[in-house]
Amino acid sequence: MRLPALALALLVPAALAAPADTGGKAREFVHDLKPGAIAEECLRLEGGRSRDFEWTADGPVDFNIHFHQGDKVTYPVKLNAQRKGGGRFTAKSGEDYCWMWTARVRAKVTGRLGPEE
Repeated sequence: MRLPALALALLVPAALAAPADTGGKAREFVHDLKPGAIAEECLRLEGGRSRDFEWTADGPVDFNIHFHQGDKVTYPVKLNAQRKGGGRFTAKSGEDYCWMWTARVRAKVTGRLGPEE
């Protein structure tokens, strides 16, 4: 049995999805999360390149920046029970990086990834 392309796309985990190409431009985002849900903002950063970022949540969320190499997941940044965050992230190596939030309770996360530097 062949599945329609949309059904196949829904079976691909978000972590394996290709990062959005912003052309190095700034990106604003809003995520409404149910308890236990996750949201990601992913993009490609080459080694030595940076992105400023800032975000706020109206409830506690676990936050990380991570990348995948096969089955291995590396977390350059990992924080629990946060309501806001920000700074400048500089890639040590060229990877598809994801800024990820996991809701502990219903939470709205609003933020911005700055332009590539």
